[in-house]
Amino acid sequence: MNAEYMIHELEALARNCGIAIRYEKGDFEGGYCVLKEKRLIVINKRLLPARKASVLAQGLAEVGIDEVYLKPAIREFIEDELAKLARS
Repeated sequence: MNAEYMIHELEALARNCGIAIRYEKGDFEGGYCVLKEKRLIVINKRLLPARKASVLAQGLAEVGIDEVYLKPAIREFIEDELAKLARS
């Protein structure tokens, strides 16, 4: 699967979980946060699509999506991104 498709799927998952996504400029990559009781994933809009998908996956994993049904490819992508994060 390409990065654009993965971003689309992860954005849909976030919406279904009640998590807003914002693409902003800045000196950051992004991640999950809570702003005034609103769950949010902020992503640097200048990142390449593959890195945007990675930040989305890591943010969703931080929220906890173990009980949510995911397409096997999406779940595998999220688990792979977590494994990469743990190795670094």
